[in-house]
Amino acid sequence: MRRLLLTLLLALPLCRAAAPVFAPVLPLPPGQGLRLPADFGAHPDYKTEWWYATGWLTTAAGKQIGYQVTFFRSATAHDRANPSAFAPKQLIIGHAALSDAGVGKLLHEQRSAREGFGLAYAKVGDTDLKLDDWRMARAADGSYRVTVAAREFSLSLRLAPSQPLLAQGERGYSRKGPRPLQASYYYSEPQLRTTGTVTRAGGRAETVSGSTWLDHEWSSQALDPDASGWNWVGANLADGGALMAFQIRSRTGGKLWAHATWRDGSGKITQYAPEQVSFTPQALWRSPRTNAEYPVATRLTTGATTWQIKPLQDDQELDSRRSTGAVYWEGAVTISRDGVPAGHAYLEMTGYDRPMKL
Repeated sequence: MRRLLLTLLLALPLCRAAAPVFAPVLPLPPGQGLRLPADFGAHPDYKTEWWYATGWLTTAAGKQIGYQVTFFRSATAHDRANPSAFAPKQLIIGHAALSDAGVGKLLHEQRSAREGFGLAYAKVGDTDLKLDDWRMARAADGSYRVTVAAREFSLSLRLAPSQPLLAQGERGYSRKGPRPLQASYYYSEPQLRTTGTVTRAGGRAETVSGSTWLDHEWSSQALDPDASGWNWVGANLADGGALMAFQIRSRTGGKLWAHATWRDGSGKITQYAPEQVSFTPQALWRSPRTNAEYPVATRLTTGATTWQIKPLQDDQELDSRRSTGAVYWEGAVTISRDGVPAGHAYLEMTGYDRPMKL
């Protein structure tokens, strides 16, 4: 019923007030970084924002599975001066997925609701997100509690930091295109020690442990008009390091922009310019549901280093057309460095079904 109400509200003509002007993403002044802990929380003056946790978990029986939990906040074009508690000024969207090679495809669920009434929110000041009974909240010690109850599985996880936050780009200002305003504010928290339980529908809770990669990103104009989608990877490396790389693709398939950040096991950080980063397909998989073809195995180059990315399973497509409107591939992958196993990661590929709109 709430989803029907949301659909009806969004279908109504918006009031004739001027469309809201969203805050631009600008380069940070010299010497200034992200404002913590405030930047752990929501930024409602920006158009789009997400908190994105992905990880590899090992059960007590030694089985490895992947998981993804994402909360989105999206500001609408509705008049923000409208005092009504029913005004759909912000939408909260949730995606959750479990990747188990024994199942052969993703188990996933999506939800969406307008913010309000304590049922759905993204709070300012620190990470505190709610969508019905889905929650992600940051504690005073920097750990996160993530709880999701989906139809086919439930997650109850604690994510504890083991190393410093990793600001992406220039101290958290991350370019996404040739123009300075095509950017986001972006930080990652790699190597989060993860413990908790995973419960399958009709089954008992399984104790799990592993590591999680958490991204938080907010923007008002991230993509170039010619962009069709992106390839992104976040890797928790076996030596304690962390690797993030992405490539924005044009509508003809070429590279519009790219960047990578590698923090090695000693803590040394290397940033890679667009011309130093490339994603080269090695194996393709075609979805039997959408007919989209994804490069599920990829060679990633960052400067003089070559990484090989291979999927836990080919079918990790997520159809979120009922929430964000997109179909994308989001899955657990292994990563090797110059042919030697180097860690576990998550790979995201958008715009292969149809060009993305953000």
